[in-house]
Amino acid sequence: MGLWIVNILIVSVGKLKEKYLKLGIDEFTKRLTVYAKIELVEVPDEKAPEQLSELEMEQVKQKEGEKILAKISPDTYVIALAIDGKMKSSEELADSIDKLATYGKSKIAFVIGGSLGLSKEVLQRADEKLSFSKMTFPHQMMKLILLEQVYRAFRINRGEPYHK
Repeated sequence: MGLWIVNILIVSVGKLKEKYLKLGIDEFTKRLTVYAKIELVEVPDEKAPEQLSELEMEQVKQKEGEKILAKISPDTYVIALAIDGKMKSSEELADSIDKLATYGKSKIAFVIGGSLGLSKEVLQRADEKLSFSKMTFPHQMMKLILLEQVYRAFRINRGEPYHK
């Protein structure tokens, strides 16, 4: 990996409340500052009752999506986390980040939707969709998993050791 200045933005829906997740997120954010400029942005989730119609679900996702899109500049390469996205190994993610930086895409945003997922507008704006698993994870936990994988990607790209 070249010594590119990479700007990593992680936009997620909802406020992180769990202390154990905050500690892990803080730790990987701190570790990443050696490799990239990192920014974590939380947009508020839409308050919604437990039972929603399809239309109401779409409206919630659309409102959250508008808030997400407002945080992303036009020159940013957007990777949406989506269950139907492409699965990659850690090495493949590292290679993707390296190639983006090499070809002048120094601003990369990862987007984590709320409990209902991402709006079609956000998915259309995304340059790629990434899936970590066919399983569903709490979106707040996903932020920690994502940060760990981005950190791992930079370590791989620099040829630095990391636990397998």
